[in-house]
Amino acid sequence: MGARSISIIPATPRAGSNNSIRTSITKLSVAAYCRVSSNDEEQLSSYEAQVGHYSTYIQQNEDWEFAGIYADEAISATNTKKRLDFHRLIDDCMAGKIDYIITKSVSRFARNTLDCLNYTRQLRDKNIPVYFEKENIISTDTKGELMLTIMASIAQEESRSTSLNVKLGFQYRFQKGEMQINHNRFLGYTKNENKQLVIDPIEALVVKRIYLEYLEGASLLNICRGLEADNILTGAGLPKWRPETVKNILKNEKYVGDALLQKTYTIDFLEKKRVVNNEIVPQYYVKNSHEAIIPRELHMQVQEELIRRANIHGNKIGSKRIYSSKYALSSIVFCGECGDIYRRIHWDNRGKKLVVWRCVSRLEEKRSDCTSQTISEETLKTGVTKAINQIISGRDSFIGILTKNIEAVLGTDSDLNTNDIDSKLITLQDEIIHLATSNIEYESLVTEIHRLRAIKQETQEKDSLKQTKRQRMKELTEFLELQNGEILDYDDKLTRQLVERITVFEDRLNVVFKSGVEIGIEI
Repeated sequence: MGARSISIIPATPRAGSNNSIRTSITKLSVAAYCRVSSNDEEQLSSYEAQVGHYSTYIQQNEDWEFAGIYADEAISATNTKKRLDFHRLIDDCMAGKIDYIITKSVSRFARNTLDCLNYTRQLRDKNIPVYFEKENIISTDTKGELMLTIMASIAQEESRSTSLNVKLGFQYRFQKGEMQINHNRFLGYTKNENKQLVIDPIEALVVKRIYLEYLEGASLLNICRGLEADNILTGAGLPKWRPETVKNILKNEKYVGDALLQKTYTIDFLEKKRVVNNEIVPQYYVKNSHEAIIPRELHMQVQEELIRRANIHGNKIGSKRIYSSKYALSSIVFCGECGDIYRRIHWDNRGKKLVVWRCVSRLEEKRSDCTSQTISEETLKTGVTKAINQIISGRDSFIGILTKNIEAVLGTDSDLNTNDIDSKLITLQDEIIHLATSNIEYESLVTEIHRLRAIKQETQEKDSLKQTKRQRMKELTEFLELQNGEILDYDDKLTRQLVERITVFEDRLNVVFKSGVEIGIEI
């Protein structure tokens, strides 16, 4: 047996790797990853500089083969979910297209420690190093992971600190009433050269149309269909309208010139997840912050109608009925026996086809206790026409009653002045900013602010209801003054305009007008 001989076969050197075997003539496929996190000119200039620098840097190395630049422009790095080119880079690495990655720094690659380590480990399993130029770290070095953990943690803390500073900046601007609104998706408004909200005349007409059609009885879906039929685009420039989009327009306080700031807030600076602010962080309401499209009185009428339609109840506690605007009588005819709503149906009675209205509880409940009558649509329409004509025939006396009622409502404004409440709120809000560190005083101020806001809200709602009553009385008075004779035929438009509720009893209809006048009609 000969003497044992040992010879060493050295590994072919590979950048960032101590255990990869490659032939000397094979070039490394090298790519660079670049990213900037905002849209301002300075950052975009940095982005272009990074792309240019790494393109030249890689192509000048004779041992490297240029695999391209992967770049995400104006995207946050606190997580990697929305970084499309970053994911394309990782996919290409897993597919064997890339051998080596160069990036400017840990903060450019990821500010989330977990993401940074997960991806560098994933790449290391494929023997693909990541070189961080600023920190001079190669991820596959022995000490690389320890250094990466430290540097990524520092970058993550910097991101948290930046997020906090941004939040404080927003709160400071909110306290001064400064708004940040994406007007590109905000129907009815644009911004001038001073970045202030100004009315877009063409889009404002669409907003007004939506409000008026809703008050005239149209459903959200019908409004959508009408807008689509007229080829009107949404605020986002889309041809398809959704009921929720119309509802948001109807509820948006900005159309009356006010602005509620901080409706949402970020709960996690890493995930950038925003949620609805249900009094978790402060909100700021700025009155008359910009020019209004919709008068306050009209806006409040719409809010009342939204509430009314959302609270159409059946005869049982907790039961609700869906609002319908298909017919003028829909959602305003109720059962005098059980209180449920009446629905329009086609009835085939011994071969005779009729359109009738019937109590929903009798339609939906097999053993309903309700014995209310089914009423033909013709009888219902005739009853409404008679009620309107009864008011017209007694026009002089009704106009006198309405005039007195209007004067009575005008003389019952709230004793509380909302301006006085606003002054107290401003004083308390100034105090709360300076006393945020004192829990006892802070909490007492918060309690008082919420109390005053509740009083203000209640006062505004009462005043709005009074204003609505005045307006409806005025509308009926104007209608009566213009009538020269009785109405000959039933009119859907007139019913929508004047009638608020019809209750069906065994022998009569009780017609309640929006002005508050009630008329009983025998059937």
